[in-house]
Amino acid sequence: MSKPSHAAGGASRRRFLRTSIAGSAGLVFPTLIPRTYLFGSQTPPSRRITVAQIGCGRMGSEDMQSTMKHDLCRIVAVCDLDSKRLEKARSVVEQYYKGKGESRVDVQAYRDYREVLARRDIDAVIVTPPDHWHALVAVEAVLAGKDLHVQKPLTYDIAEAIALRTAVRAKERILQTGSQQRSSKPWDTFRIATEAVRNGRIGQVKVVRIGVGIDEPKGKAPRPEPVPANLDYDTWLGPAPQQPYMEDRVHPQASYGRPGWITTEDFGLGMITNWGAHHVDIAHWGMGMELSGPTTIEGRADFMTGDVWTVHHGYHVEMLYPNGVQVIIDDTFPNGIRFEGSEGWVFCARGAAQVTSSDPGAAAQKGAKALDASNPRILTAPYGPDAKRWPPSADHYLNWLEAIERRQDPIAPVDQAARSLEACAIAWIGMKTGRKLTWDPKREQFTGDAEANAMCARKPRSAAYDLTRLMKGAGLVKEPAAETQVA
Repeated sequence: MSKPSHAAGGASRRRFLRTSIAGSAGLVFPTLIPRTYLFGSQTPPSRRITVAQIGCGRMGSEDMQSTMKHDLCRIVAVCDLDSKRLEKARSVVEQYYKGKGESRVDVQAYRDYREVLARRDIDAVIVTPPDHWHALVAVEAVLAGKDLHVQKPLTYDIAEAIALRTAVRAKERILQTGSQQRSSKPWDTFRIATEAVRNGRIGQVKVVRIGVGIDEPKGKAPRPEPVPANLDYDTWLGPAPQQPYMEDRVHPQASYGRPGWITTEDFGLGMITNWGAHHVDIAHWGMGMELSGPTTIEGRADFMTGDVWTVHHGYHVEMLYPNGVQVIIDDTFPNGIRFEGSEGWVFCARGAAQVTSSDPGAAAQKGAKALDASNPRILTAPYGPDAKRWPPSADHYLNWLEAIERRQDPIAPVDQAARSLEACAIAWIGMKTGRKLTWDPKREQFTGDAEANAMCARKPRSAAYDLTRLMKGAGLVKEPAAETQVA
């Protein structure tokens, strides 16, 4: 995000900056209309969706490789602030296409994501940096006319989610979030369970219990370390508070293992948004609350102190939704979602998949079914023609590419992803305050609680990372609704 790895990028960046300056003056960014593509396994190279990967770490590598296997697209650029990961990503893409018989492969590598967005030949970007960078990269991509796949959680905080949703809808972009549990492979369990719930097979839903795993303290005191020469750490910090470099708070230098930023609150809020974004999304799907949120929240949590990691440890959250359903998230629950109704229950999960090495849910779940119900017919009885069924999506990344082609929402669209992040962040705010809160899902703000509302957004480290300023420059600021006062 600071310097391109090839000399030709300077001119394109200057063109992008001129466009950005025009936007900051109050002008509307032009919407770039992508060309029409052809479907099929033999899509001509000139007709493929051109894609760039932004963020080439653990999940970024997975997103990139899961996308490029589809002939409907072509990966043409990669971008990362760690030069070792950047070159590895470029090599992976080049070797993939050469393995398909191509003798000449041109994949450009960038350190500055704005260089990528300045390329008019790039139609779409996969946004997979750490959580605290999601919103800025994604909004700038929208303003540059790109379609997007954005890893979950959609953004770091609530204000960012609202901003990104506003930009996507205003500019008519296609955004798919990384809620892969909505697609049938490899996890049919979630679609089967939620269809059963939505079609009334457990009667009236009363309670939803969610287990999302737990992070244990690292057991290591924070201590500054030298910044690796291959990492642009100052840019990596982005909007987050200034602080010394520690490898355990960024990502491993010798592997693609689980990164430390996930467990550092300045960069990610912990398991409540990490896996919470997956499972709360499925809970919303099953309850029919995809475009709503809780009305009351009560939470508690233990937060790591004196440790290199800073996120929550044990937790318990209870949220009441407008339809009267109580959602409970607890670190002792098995990893997954259990819907309990007046006439039975359904449980769905990824099986014995372990979220973290200390996840009690995964350990307790060994040998248990990934899909279960109080009565087998809840899951197996045939549906009638008027039943609520989810659109087909056998492959999450192909669903995104086809949505771009058809100019229609994918299986995990931006509006629903924003609401899933909101619910997770609301739970986190409840955990931080430790008191009962009231949330207005229509106004998307807390009622009569200035402290809680202030936690919906954070002040960026500098004006260079000010998302509100960027939105105002593009004429896309949504004026907040007047707060409802309580007596």
